Amino acid sequence: MIAEAPAKINLALVVGPLRADGKHEVVTVMAPLQLADRIEVERGDELSVVGFEEDTLVRIALEGLARAAKTEPRWRVRIEKRIPVASGLGGGSSDAATALLLANATLAEPLSFERLAELAAGIGADVPFFLSPGPKLGRGDGTVLTPVDLQREYEILLLLPDGALKSSTAKVYRAFDDRSGEAGFAQRVLDLEEALHAGDLRELPRNDLASSPHSATLVELGAVRADVTGAGPAVYGLFRTREQVEHAARAAAPLGRVWVSKPRW
Repeated sequence: MIAEAPAKINLALVVGPLRADGKHEVVTVMAPLQLADRIEVERGDELSVVGFEEDTLVRIALEGLARAAKTEPRWRVRIEKRIPVASGLGGGSSDAATALLLANATLAEPLSFERLAELAAGIGADVPFFLSPGPKLGRGDGTVLTPVDLQREYEILLLLPDGALKSSTAKVYRAFDDRSGEAGFAQRVLDLEEALHAGDLRELPRNDLASSPHSATLVELGAVRADVTGAGPAVYGLFRTREQVEHAARAAAPLGRVWVSKPRW
């Protein structure tokens, strides 16, 4: 069985105070892209994952699935990577979610979607998002998901700047806490909700966790909105036309690796 594991961008990421469980309260708008990895899963004699030596999440996901289903983890998985690694685009989480769906379908008694979502949430906050198609509003720790309608008529430029390294999630959140980033959380959530209601992605609040000077560069190149996705370091820009995004991609190429994609919503 083969399926695509799409990348995602955080069109907004609003972060609040620490919760009792040690996680931060977040409100985020996540949207899938046409850019995708390719995952193949079939039954095997043991669990093997090939094609991407750095994988950990797919293996963790399928071991968890086997325990929940009271069976042995006997699958062969092949990952064809197209999403840049450690970029904030959710490739590892998407691979894990897609492998969960495919492997679950091979079981004599597949787990319910609700049980899969529980397993996914235990792997990582982004993983449940990839279990079903379309953009969603995430609340709580990011795993309480509600589908949202978004404008589709965009071309999307992704830029992974040269020399940019992904900081650990813990480090990013420590920096957020050190600067008292949670101040004004309620107002930013209200701004996000109003922008969604108006259907204007340009008015969504900025990413609370990460920023990049390249966002301004993409706006100068014609993007109607540009920001860092997730904890970074990848930057996205939304463009109105194919001509605009292709011009921006050529202009941004000296800054790092670039991809042009489309919404998957």
